[in-house]
Amino acid sequence: MEQLELQVRRIYDKLQQVLRQRDALLKDNNKLKDELQQLRHSENDRVGQVEQLKQQVEILKVKKGEMPLEEKALLEKRLSQYIREIDRCIALLAE
Repeated sequence: MEQLELQVRRIYDKLQQVLRQRDALLKDNNKLKDELQQLRHSENDRVGQVEQLKQQVEILKVKKGEMPLEEKALLEKRLSQYIREIDRCIALLAE
């Protein structure tokens, strides 16, 4: 009987240890998920900044007249798309 109680106690202790390890791993996992989310957000911000800088470079090229005709046509096409999108947004707001 004593042997059985000892075995049950060992099993219980090991179970408690496994549960503590599980809790620690869950905390680490949550911490890593939060860190990943922050890094993704930071990456998105940087991508947005890069896009803004690219647009500024294009604008400066247009101002200086250094833009090739193909790039100028692409820029005009993109500007037209932006204008259409703005018009569409205004129409939705007007409803």
